[in-house]
Amino acid sequence: MNIKVLGPGCSNCKKMEVNAKEAVKQLGIDATVEKSTDIQDIIKYGVMKTPALVVDDKLKSSGKVLAVEDIKKLLV
Repeated sequence: MNIKVLGPGCSNCKKMEVNAKEAVKQLGIDATVEKSTDIQDIIKYGVMKTPALVVDDKLKSSGKVLAVEDIKKLLV
């Protein structure tokens, strides 16, 4: 599983990355969490508000920081 956190590097984006890594850890799944600040990558997914969460190239959330429990629900 490939998880991307998209955003310019703001505090909300960093918090989303931390939460995504914690969700993967708690679930014990084989997943890669990466952070992308590349504006072209963000545009590619049609994101208008960051932070955004992409799972296996599908946009799952944008415009808010998801809690660890919310991210876990998207991954199972």
